[in-house]
Parts: sequence; C-alpha cells; structure tokens
Amino acid sequence: MSQLYKPGEDNKPAGKYTEVGPRGGQVSGGHNATIDKGDRLPPTSQKGNKWTKK
Repeated sequence: MSQLYKPGEDNKPAGKYTEVGPRGGQVSGGHNATIDKGDRLPPTSQKGNKWTKK
C-alpha cells in the first residue's frame, strides 16, 4: 500500500496525487492533484479522506 498523506501537508515529493478514503480505498468522484516541490496538498472532497502519490 502507498503512503497516505493528510490534506494541507507540505514539502511532499512533487508529482500527481489521488484522493483516497481514510484507509486508502478508492473514492467515488475523488479528486486528482498535481503539486510542485514545496507545494501544500489541497483539501479533499470529504473530511477524513487523504492523498496518495500515483
């Protein structure tokens, strides 16, 4: 399983991230985000969801 990151965390590796559930499961209608080095992860669509790097 990939590492899970909370929304708002910064200094994560640059790249593409996918929104997942609290335990890493697929989220229906989840968002994707692309961040650059030093950017902060955006909010998720539901409280408790997290981000995982693609």
